[in-house]
Amino acid sequence: MAVDCPGDLGTRMMPVRRSAQLERIRQQQEDMRRRREEEGKKQELDLNSSMRLKKLAQIPPKTGIDNPIFDTEEGIVLESPHYAVKILEVEDLFSSLKHIQHTLVDSQSQEDISLLLQLVQNKDFQNAFKIHNAVTVHMNKASPPFPLISSAQELAQEVQTVLKPIHQKEGQELTALLNAPHIQALLLAHDKVAEQEMQLEPITDERVYESIGQYGGETVKIVRIEKARDIPLGATVRNEMDSVIISRIVKGGAAEKSGLLHEGDEVLEINGIEIRGKDVNEVFDLLSDMHGTLTFVLIPSQQIKPPPTKETVIHVKAHFDYDPSDDPYVPCRELGLSFQKGDILHVISQEDPNWWQAYREGDEDNQPLAGLVPGKSFQQQREAMKQTIEEDKEPEKSDYDNEEILTYEEMSLYHQPANRKRPIILIGPQNCGQNELRQRLMNKEKDRFASAVPHTTRNRRDHEVAGRDYHFVSRQAFEADIAAGKFIEHGEFEKNLYGTSVDSVRQVINSGKICLLSLRAQSLKTLRNSDLKPYIIFIAPPSQERLRALLAKEGKNPKPEELREIIEKTREMEQNNGHYFDTAIVNSDLDKAYQELLRLINKLDTEPQWVPSTWLR
Repeated sequence: MAVDCPGDLGTRMMPVRRSAQLERIRQQQEDMRRRREEEGKKQELDLNSSMRLKKLAQIPPKTGIDNPIFDTEEGIVLESPHYAVKILEVEDLFSSLKHIQHTLVDSQSQEDISLLLQLVQNKDFQNAFKIHNAVTVHMNKASPPFPLISSAQELAQEVQTVLKPIHQKEGQELTALLNAPHIQALLLAHDKVAEQEMQLEPITDERVYESIGQYGGETVKIVRIEKARDIPLGATVRNEMDSVIISRIVKGGAAEKSGLLHEGDEVLEINGIEIRGKDVNEVFDLLSDMHGTLTFVLIPSQQIKPPPTKETVIHVKAHFDYDPSDDPYVPCRELGLSFQKGDILHVISQEDPNWWQAYREGDEDNQPLAGLVPGKSFQQQREAMKQTIEEDKEPEKSDYDNEEILTYEEMSLYHQPANRKRPIILIGPQNCGQNELRQRLMNKEKDRFASAVPHTTRNRRDHEVAGRDYHFVSRQAFEADIAAGKFIEHGEFEKNLYGTSVDSVRQVINSGKICLLSLRAQSLKTLRNSDLKPYIIFIAPPSQERLRALLAKEGKNPKPEELREIIEKTREMEQNNGHYFDTAIVNSDLDKAYQELLRLINKLDTEPQWVPSTWLR
């Protein structure tokens, strides 16, 4: 901080003869400083230590974050994490100068000290000195933590949604706490404060419009945006005749964060390079090589946009593979988001029905801005057109139902209740180990797993017990239940009907055990449309050579065509029913596959899983 001093102070030269005197003064000052420190320590120990310690002992230990503004104790020296803040008062400075004045004998030194004393007594100097002390204290105060989120209430509601189906004591207690009025008020206050703290500095016209002027007879605005290297700007453009128009602002990108670019703006120049007349691909290549500060010359859009509405994030499971590099229709390949069948996507914007903006589950940290994915209706139309072309039909004669074309399925998180376990469904081609895995679970943990008792129309044998081995029913009753949709799967063997009913599975669930089923692929649709909330695991074979070795261990010697048939059956099952699978296990080793199966089943108790949203409505 600058302070005005008398002009002659800064220009006067110190005589050489005073070097010895200055050395003596420094020595005396050092001695005085040591004596003062020793006296101060002694005085503090004698006078204050007992009172201070007694007082501190009565104060309960503090937890959380202390706000020093509300600490009214006098004499406490604020400290930063690295050093104590030494506050020197004007009176201390004045008394030190007076003390030095008495030790100096020559007239030159006396005159210098007199000037300094006049300066210290000056009101302006004293005010500046106080400001300096106040700033020093403020700068060394511990800063309050920056809020992580401004939506604690929404987070609490999400937690309650996850806890809703849980009947454990701890879950119910947490739900009650989150619903308590004082907790709700605390979360509300937190969000209000956090919202203010996290709010971006309002951008004034001076910052948005760096300059406003004429460009070819048109009024333009000039804005500057910082763009990181190798990260897209987060905006797409389109051509309208010779003009290059901003067509989309992508969430999370530099363009959206700045708030300076808008849909409908015409780009005239970027960093002095004329853009009008260029193709969108030329503009893309130009921007991909630029980073740092980008200066745009724009004609602002004249469109009156409706006020922004808060969009709801939806979570979907993809039922197809997507690679933007192979898609000629994606607005910008660099902004396209690739994904695979089974991936969970968090869709944050459906403003453009053809191109949604989304993040991929588990990859949010590596994805700085949202990616573009095909919208549901747009993808259905594209797939329907592909199918009509493949069938060599005219488009108007196509009888495909768009709803039958698999694109996305809306999902929600679900945590199974402790007393209502999800049934485990093992599915896969023959000789892939699903029956062996199921039997090993049943044998090793009989108290935890159980099978659903099947129905049959054949006569009961002497050693069989009704309700334990089978539910024995008449053919007429069995056929009536088939017509009523009560069976998950059924079939006929030696003129007798056999089947597994929904009620049989529900009986196992109600008993508190985990129901284990090994089903055919055709049964999955019926099972998934029930209220049983199944967890479906696909048991897939390894490579053809590894499969041969595994079957040889079991004493089997399959022919090459039989092995090829198993591999082909696997592909067919994945193609036709893969959208029903929750996960898959490649059975290259039965022991390892068993351990992985057990891990997945145990995880259902500890982690929420993505399930179709229709199950929870």
